[in-house]
Amino acid sequence: MRADIHPELKAASISCACGTVFETRSTAGSYSVDLCSACHPFYTGKQKLVDAEGRVERFRRRYSKAAK
Repeated sequence: MRADIHPELKAASISCACGTVFETRSTAGSYSVDLCSACHPFYTGKQKLVDAEGRVERFRRRYSKAAK
């Protein structure tokens, strides 16, 4: 490996909207996320719709008419 070409890793804390905080290292520093493994439906097994601007409801209305 060549010397002095790799970015420096700093201690970082990743905080989720659900309140979970992960301690890790990152070149970007600390930041926050909307979903993590503690609250994501795939990992928890709970159905939770993340609706952005009513898109899920608009999808359901559109395709409920097509099923009839």
